[in-house]
Amino acid sequence: MKELLRSTDMTVIAFATALLQGEDIDCFEMDVNMSVLEGGIGIFPRRLMVHPNVHEDAVQVLRDNDIPLGL
Repeated sequence: MKELLRSTDMTVIAFATALLQGEDIDCFEMDVNMSVLEGGIGIFPRRLMVHPNVHEDAVQVLRDNDIPLGL
């Protein structure tokens, strides 16, 4: 898995996930448990991961929709 997006904003992660699923690109959200443990105050960023073979396509989808990658 390769990191695609890093954000403390859960709405950005949800929107990016929906866009990627619409393009048939599988993704996986990491660090969800860490952000739950912090109490939802947004200190620890969540990461969205994709397979390395589709990373460039996924980056293009997010850039086309003006989503900052946060890397």
